[in-house]
Amino acid sequence: MWEEILKAIPVFLFTMLKFIFGPTLGYAAGLHIITTILTTVFGMMASVIAFTFFGEWLREKILHRFFSNKKKFTSNSRKFVTIWRKYGIVGVAFLTPLLLTPIGGTLLAVSFGTPKEKIIFYMFVSAAVWSVIFSFAIYLFGNNVLPEFMRP
Repeated sequence: MWEEILKAIPVFLFTMLKFIFGPTLGYAAGLHIITTILTTVFGMMASVIAFTFFGEWLREKILHRFFSNKKKFTSNSRKFVTIWRKYGIVGVAFLTPLLLTPIGGTLLAVSFGTPKEKIIFYMFVSAAVWSVIFSFAIYLFGNNVLPEFMRP
């Protein structure tokens, strides 16, 4: 049991940064598929909760100092506004594991003033669904598609 927990800690930490690291590193570490799914969901949600409650503070206190003279309307910011207007929090939560990082998706939702409960709920549903899909896909096809060094 301790060995499984020690293997899951790096998977958890990397999943906080990029969602796809959870299923791939869980498979590479030889974790059980259920452990990989749970670790991936908890890793993303740890990041989502942290940035949901501290995202505004980070943006105002930290990022403002480094990026205060930055142009506000860039092509990237327009893309985010377009995504937000078209799909709202549901679309951002759906796209977070695929295209955005857990941090990026959460900061996007926070910056548009979405209630914290909605952010956490929709991100959890998205993390749970995509974790199951990615984990099963990687565990089923991992030997065929992953590089040699990532195979258990």
